[in-house]
Amino acid sequence: MAGRKFKYTISIFVVLCASFFIGCEGNEFEEKNYAGEALGTSYHIKIFTGKDDLQVEKALDSIFDVINQSMSTYWENSDISLINKGIDSVKIDSHFKRVFQASGKIYQETEGYFDPTVGNLVNAYGFGPDRRLDALDDKTIDSLLQYVGFDKLKLNSESEIVKEDPKIYLDFNAIAKGYTIDVIAEYFESRGVQNYLIELGGELVSKGEHITKQKPFIVAIDDPLQEEGERTFQATLKLKNRGMATSGNYRKFRIDSITGERYVHTINPLTGKPERSNLLSASVLAESCMLADGYATAFMALGLDKAKELSSKLDNIEVYFIYAENDSTKVYTSEGFQEVLISE
Repeated sequence: MAGRKFKYTISIFVVLCASFFIGCEGNEFEEKNYAGEALGTSYHIKIFTGKDDLQVEKALDSIFDVINQSMSTYWENSDISLINKGIDSVKIDSHFKRVFQASGKIYQETEGYFDPTVGNLVNAYGFGPDRRLDALDDKTIDSLLQYVGFDKLKLNSESEIVKEDPKIYLDFNAIAKGYTIDVIAEYFESRGVQNYLIELGGELVSKGEHITKQKPFIVAIDDPLQEEGERTFQATLKLKNRGMATSGNYRKFRIDSITGERYVHTINPLTGKPERSNLLSASVLAESCMLADGYATAFMALGLDKAKELSSKLDNIEVYFIYAENDSTKVYTSEGFQEVLISE
């Protein structure tokens, strides 16, 4: 599940819709925008509504607190942190349960390339809350791999996570951001908001359209080879009633000194080692942002050929892969993704 290790250092999407106030007489919809910091990243939300009593900021604070308390490995006393400490009497909430079940589905469908129990390796390579290990030789990696395997976990009837070994370390960071966006979307749905765009750490969900423009929301995919400090885009697309996520190793590629070929290193949860791959980023459209988030991570670990093969077999999943070939980048898109791309 490695592509996710690098996600925190990149900003994959940018929302292209300009912010403004709708002041046209007789228009029942008002554009409202919200932005801030949460879950170790930033968020931007745009909604169109005629309601004045939504209390969005209060609702967002509540959602972020609940998600952190349930699944943040950076909160010492969160449910997941207590479970990782070996406490087996933690009663998980509905949020944890939904993410756990979705993770099991993706784990099975990707044959282990998406695996939230890779947490010990995440920490060892320095991408988690714990200190990076000074030496990662084969012996150390093998010792950590014995605690990897989502099938070594069970959810019992008492809403407790049962681990085969107390040292198994769960890490939902590859899917929790996408799930959080889905929860925010559910809140808007419950309050009757039918037109919105939610972005959190580069992951997205949209519903309806940009009311003023009477067009779908337009979003963009970053160019993975953009220079530091620049912002260039690989593609723009219409996002409507879907979740979207990207996992990638932006600016984390290497160039073979002999062939000139670009490639990236992604940690393979099956071997515990960096896997050489020419897949630079994987963007996924799905019915929920949680699923898009998880599959995008898995595709990066799978590499281009296996990712193409698997994505063609999955229902309601559309993909946009950017990969390196010699000294240039190329793109693979599924048929459904092609339909929402905007031609230059």
